[in-house]
Amino acid sequence: MTSPDPEQPDTLRELPGLGAFAGLGLTIAITLGIFVVLGIWADSALHSAPWCLVAGIVVGCIAATASTVALVRRYL
Repeated sequence: MTSPDPEQPDTLRELPGLGAFAGLGLTIAITLGIFVVLGIWADSALHSAPWCLVAGIVVGCIAATASTVALVRRYL
């Protein structure tokens, strides 16, 4: 029997697990959801429908992208 070569990394152990991917999806959903709810609230307070909702969606997408990039960089 031969032992595995210590210089070659085990790619399965370096990949993020199911928990990391679930956390990534949850981060995207929560971030976008918070900004959508804030946009709906601002529209009802300012009577400016749908402009604050659209702004909330855009800002939420930007924030979700930034948080996703930050989480993915750990694995690169």
